[in-house]
Amino acid sequence: MKVVVSGATGLIGRALLEQLIPDGDRIVALSRSAQRAGRLEGAEVLEWNPMAGPPGDEALEGANAIVHLAGEPIVAHRWTEAQKKLIRDSRVVSTRNLVNGISRMQSRPDVFVCGSAVGYYGDRGDETLEETAAPGTGFLSEVCQEWENAAGAASEFGVRVVQVRTGVVLSTKGGALQKMLTPFKLGVGGSLGDGKQWFPWIHIKDIAGIFRHAIRSGALRGPVNGASPEPVTNAEFTRELARALRRPAFLPVPEFALRALMGEMAEVLFSSQRAVPAAALAGGYEFYYPGLTKALEELL
Repeated sequence: MKVVVSGATGLIGRALLEQLIPDGDRIVALSRSAQRAGRLEGAEVLEWNPMAGPPGDEALEGANAIVHLAGEPIVAHRWTEAQKKLIRDSRVVSTRNLVNGISRMQSRPDVFVCGSAVGYYGDRGDETLEETAAPGTGFLSEVCQEWENAAGAASEFGVRVVQVRTGVVLSTKGGALQKMLTPFKLGVGGSLGDGKQWFPWIHIKDIAGIFRHAIRSGALRGPVNGASPEPVTNAEFTRELARALRRPAFLPVPEFALRALMGEMAEVLFSSQRAVPAAALAGGYEFYYPGLTKALEELL
């Protein structure tokens, strides 16, 4: 089958390609610059500016599945109004453009799998969050709601739509864990604030696996939490990471300090989302690493 993937050079995109290519799929990777994207082993790279309009016919025609992962990193820069607009538009506008491209296809794909995030739920304390939970409030929640609505429009054209609400992806090749390793290895890592906020983590192999399962399995439709079935609090995660690295972790980072440093972006660190993957489990997905201890052992 032909699978079109935007954001294929990102952390999740590369992991997804590693799982799709052995299946024998024809992979078309969409990138702003084919030259900058470099060589993706086993994939054909085509240029697409996601803000300028739909991809060309060459990219989409004949596609059985389309996966949309492109978007401005959430914590790349402080959240000025301009940066917030870039975060929103890079997701919402690009998704609308991609759905517009799907609407023009003579033979439309079976499935459109679009990224989203557990930020959809906002700050929810100890509430257990399955996919049927109501959306929250705040900037990230609003972005996710618009993002998912834009993706959902593809269903009007007879396409199965899956929106994967990704949690904190654990990988040593990028993302949150990679940034945490240096201070923890130096023995100055610690929980964020009181550490009571829930931390919806997921191993990189499992988030890629959920995207792959969404492509393959008609059982998945609509929102799917891309998080481990065994969420932990930030304090519990801190203890497990310190144990895995054989380092102490007794220096909590004061919340007020991070909020002063990061401004509104600190929402990412202190929001509590006890998200569980009810839809993925009901749809037959089997986790490689459901528990944090084994996940960190494999990664580290």
